[in-house]
Amino acid sequence: MAGKWFDELEVGMVFEHPIRRTVTETDNVLFTTMTHNPAQLHLDEEYMKGTPYGQRLVNSCFTLGLMVGISVGDTTLGTAIANLGWDEVRFPAPLFHGDTVRVTTEVIDLRESKSRPNAGIVTFLHKAYNQNDELVASCKRSGLQHKKPVDA
Repeated sequence: MAGKWFDELEVGMVFEHPIRRTVTETDNVLFTTMTHNPAQLHLDEEYMKGTPYGQRLVNSCFTLGLMVGISVGDTTLGTAIANLGWDEVRFPAPLFHGDTVRVTTEVIDLRESKSRPNAGIVTFLHKAYNQNDELVASCKRSGLQHKKPVDA
């Protein structure tokens, strides 16, 4: 099992995820058009030349999904029951085509499930950085996580 069981996690545990990903123009345009987002910020290079950014921005929903996705293999793969929600989602700096994303995850809260004796609720703090170590995204994610089976 790649992910961690609820009872293997500790508050303060930090994961430096080994997977990194360079974001491409195709990633951004495909995600943006697949989700029916017509914002010029993501699709119109000429428009964006006249903005303070000077180029298209990577869709923040893609950035959020990539950040969480990179974390899954080390944290919840095969041990998650359900994603319960994302809180305090922030994008303090833009992400551009060609930027390489790396992600860290910290366990910031653990509590027993009141309705499921074989599970607990974990809260992760995910942070995504670009190749210059600038924070480009963060969020708190809560999930329902299996406890280690007795026979495992």
